[in-house]
Amino acid sequence: MRALVTGATGFVGSAVARALLREGWQVRTLVRPNSDRRNLESLEVETVVGDLGNRNSLEHAVAGCEALFHVAADYRLGARNPQELYRTNVEGTRNVLNASRIGGVGRVVYTSSVATIGIPADGSPGSETTPVALSDMIGHYKRSKFLAEQVARDAAQAGGPVVIVNPSTPVGPGDVKPTPTGRMVLDAAAGRMPAYVDTGLNIVHVDDVAAGHLLALHRGRDGERYILGGDDMTLREILVEIARIVGRNPPRIRLPSAALLPVAYAAEAVGRLTGRTNRVTVEGVRMARKRMFFSSEKAVRELGYRWRDATQALEDAVLWLRGQGLV
Repeated sequence: MRALVTGATGFVGSAVARALLREGWQVRTLVRPNSDRRNLESLEVETVVGDLGNRNSLEHAVAGCEALFHVAADYRLGARNPQELYRTNVEGTRNVLNASRIGGVGRVVYTSSVATIGIPADGSPGSETTPVALSDMIGHYKRSKFLAEQVARDAAQAGGPVVIVNPSTPVGPGDVKPTPTGRMVLDAAAGRMPAYVDTGLNIVHVDDVAAGHLLALHRGRDGERYILGGDDMTLREILVEIARIVGRNPPRIRLPSAALLPVAYAAEAVGRLTGRTNRVTVEGVRMARKRMFFSSEKAVRELGYRWRDATQALEDAVLWLRGQGLV
């Protein structure tokens, strides 16, 4: 059995590749010519050079594959050129699904995000059935993922064998880029977060998310989406736990999110001049106004999905950061 994994050089994609190898699959990975391949160095995978915008390379990559995991995405907040997000996340998804249809791939698992899931006004966890619309999406990353998920759902409605998974906030080893979430863990572990805002995240180990992808492949229903999450934690709780792991004092200053908006605008202005990545973005601050708590009950019920304690996920993330010499 052979599976193609897009985005396998990335955080979640490499975890999916590892999970497939453990299950006995032959794994083919789609990588760009200039991709950072550190996450693939120890894995016995086949590498095909291509791009989500190159349809010929995608048709070549899916040839002979029984399964496709489309994990690749542009996960950036405050991107200077938002059209890059839409080209990768929306049009890239369309191209991959078209290639899988032409190639006769038996099953596709599309990696969406809880960014597309609605958040109830009463503060309860969001689920796959929480009402949500494009107008509810804050920022271009969320909008692009919302539209990309719609492409996947349309493909399923047209008869395609497509299952959708929505990871929450993965943490753990292998976040080489790092993602915005990985940068938060790194900054907290390094003592660079002296204050916090009243928000919350659903923390899950990246390897549990990868296992959920395989469960979706085997047990998921076409056209359905499944939240792959873990434990709901306030940002304060997350920072306290990371401080415990590294032996630091946790931050005690709580800031209203409105106080961070001027800082975010200033940081983005400086970033445009210097070309540096912003740690604080307007998009991120606006997203933090709500606690992003989610329920994985549907995945538990239909897929048999399980996750380990969020503490273990954070410990493994910090351990990996230490091994990279970053903490």
